[in-house]
Amino acid sequence: QVQLVESGGGLVQAGGSLRLSCAASESGFGRNVVAWHRQTPGKLRELVADITRSGRTEYADFVKGRFTISRDNAKNVVFLEMNSLKPEDTAVYYCRAYYILRGSLQSDHWGQGTQVTVSS
Repeated sequence: QVQLVESGGGLVQAGGSLRLSCAASESGFGRNVVAWHRQTPGKLRELVADITRSGRTEYADFVKGRFTISRDNAKNVVFLEMNSLKPEDTAVYYCRAYYILRGSLQSDHWGQGTQVTVSS
């Protein structure tokens, strides 16, 4: 059972930066796709970015050019570097790690979330 712990959230002014971390409890984390999602009250959780075990990345259009996802498999951690933050980036950010084998979801784990607040 992989446990994910997010950290790095906080309050920042518009235009500022934050770096979120998602630390996993076991070495099997390295085989997982890891994604960052975010959610605001009353809205559905949305995908922000994800990274495969080989390092291929994808981003939502609303963060392209501003956010960067990366991973260090040796340390079982994934980062989300967030630059040029906007008030609309305010949300709870969740880390998700999942493993798909032959098209079938084998495991799916979420962290508890970390609050990011961007003031105008």
